[in-house]
This record gives sequence, C-alpha cells and structure tokens, in this order.
Amino acid sequence: MKVSGFTFIRNGIDYDYPIVEAIQSILPICDEVVVAVGKSEDDTLSLIQSIDSKRIRIIETVWDDALREGGRVLAMETDKALAAVAPDTDWCLYIQGDEVLHDEGHASLRQAMQDNLHRSDIDGLLFPYRHFYGSYDYVGASSKWYRNEIRAIKPKRGIFSFRDAQGFRKPPNQKLRVARVNAFMHHYGWVKEPEAMQRKQENFHKMWHDDRWINEHVLAAEAYDYGRDVSQLALFEGTHPIVMRPRVQRQNWTFDTDISIDRRTPKDRFKSFCYERLGIELGYKNYLAAR
Repeated sequence: MKVSGFTFIRNGIDYDYPIVEAIQSILPICDEVVVAVGKSEDDTLSLIQSIDSKRIRIIETVWDDALREGGRVLAMETDKALAAVAPDTDWCLYIQGDEVLHDEGHASLRQAMQDNLHRSDIDGLLFPYRHFYGSYDYVGASSKWYRNEIRAIKPKRGIFSFRDAQGFRKPPNQKLRVARVNAFMHHYGWVKEPEAMQRKQENFHKMWHDDRWINEHVLAAEAYDYGRDVSQLALFEGTHPIVMRPRVQRQNWTFDTDISIDRRTPKDRFKSFCYERLGIELGYKNYLAAR
C-alpha cells in the first residue's frame, strides 16, 4: 500500500505557519510528500528544502492573486499538489499548512487505510478535528468550528479540492462517501504570534474579498487582539502532537478568557446537544458517511 502526502504553502514564515510540523506529522505515514511551494516574499522555499527527508518532493508554483473570490486559489494550489503525486499511489493524505496530525492516531490511520483500500464504495477517510484559538490551551467548543473533514482520498477517481480547499468532491460535484478514522487533526490556524496573525488577517482576506470589504471589516493594527472575537472555548486538557511541542513551549504571548461564560446561541446549544448526547451531527457536512 503506497501513501502519498500532499500540501501547499506560500509565505509560511511571514505568517508563522507550522508547515514544517505539518509535513513532519504525516511523514511517518507516507512514502512521499508533495509540497507545492508558491512563490513567496520570504524564505519559505528554503525552509521546506531544509527538512531532512528524501521523501519530500517540492514543486514550485505561482499563485493567481487576481482570483479574489471564495478562496478559490487555495483549491487550485491543492489540486496542483494532488496532480503531482506518484501514479501508483493507493491513498493520498492531505494536510494544510496550519494543521498537524496527532501521532497517537498513526496506527489507527494505517489500519483504516488498509481496511478500506479495496472498498469501491469508499472515496476517502474522515478525520475528527480540534481547533485551537488564542493559545495552545483553548479549543473551540461551538458549532462555529467544523467537527470533521476529509483528509485522505483515493486517487484516479477525479476527486478535486472543493471551494476554498476545506474538503473534496468528485465529478460532477458529488460529496465523497467516507469512513471515519480515529486520528485527530489539530488545527492551529488561530494560534499565532499576534503580529503574524494580524499580517495574515490583512492579507488572507484578499483571497475572498475586494479591498473595500477589507478596509471595512479588517481592523488595522500592529497586533491581532484575540479577545475581540472570542466564541465558546474549552480548556484543552489533552496532549499536542510530538512535533508541535517545541513550538508550544516557545509561545511568547499571553491569552486568557473566562470559559465559564456560555457564549453559544440557542441554535448552537441544540446542535451541541444532538451531537454530544445523541450522536447526531446537524448542519453543513461536506461528505456522506459510509453505511
């Protein structure tokens, strides 16, 4: 069974992405990892080249900055990396630059890949998520944060990156049928040094909106204020992936919040009840669960 990882990145240093940790977290599972490195204003290419592994294969790309609708350029870069995986690949394992696969799930992931390898009705695997916010001590605890997403797919089925690269679809625009895997993906997109987070906010929205929208909705500042947009959070009492622990220990800013305040809407409370007590996931889902 051959597994190819794939990902993309641009300006990973300026925006403080844990891209090295992301790649390292899937290397033990993969026979190769294709990294699409966009032309950057920093030394992202050199950073990826410095990772000590012969299994990493870099392709250099140029992003279409004129494409400012729905984050579509992110899906385009994902598809470039996917198209470059080895032709004899059995599974394609995707990870984004702000995600890290927990090592505790490696064995379960390998087993799920093997168990579903020859199932023609399974297009991919569905990973549970933990979304961190403000610091490495808090996780999202409301339906604002998606609970699961597809991160492993089978090749040769015409599968493509969907919308802003959150998930995948297959032609013509069908949801994938997936099996669940007990391998947590940690999302650190909302945990960055505040100055880097502010730079990301000011530039990342350009992939979705025009300059007028950005001027009206993105507050100009030297550093991002995590306290101004706090949703329902919970204290994280688990462990971080091994490859992330040095970065966690280097955190040089403070974020704290009162998690006893219930900031959820009635609708959100109902969704949480259905999911936690009844096992029913309400709302938008970009997949079909296997029977």
